[in-house]
Amino acid sequence: MSDNNPSGSHGVAALFSHGRLITIPRKPGRREQLLVHLAQTLFEPDRTYSEREVNEALLTVHDDYPALRRFLVVAGLLTRPKDGSSYRRAG
Repeated sequence: MSDNNPSGSHGVAALFSHGRLITIPRKPGRREQLLVHLAQTLFEPDRTYSEREVNEALLTVHDDYPALRRFLVVAGLLTRPKDGSSYRRAG
């Protein structure tokens, strides 16, 4: 993704109001921009997170944390073992 800067009309800043995500974009490219932003700002590299920690981090930006968590995993931005016991930021 070339536009990791959340400022400007094409950045993800337009998706937020008062620090909260207004809506989860339907367009795949726009959603990917958002997911990259969330992965980079909410999760540290080389750290293992419990599902509860992931949920709590995502709740700081949007109430539909299960959808955001699922999108992050499907996009390969968060990884988890098959048993779902932990999560890590990819990369």
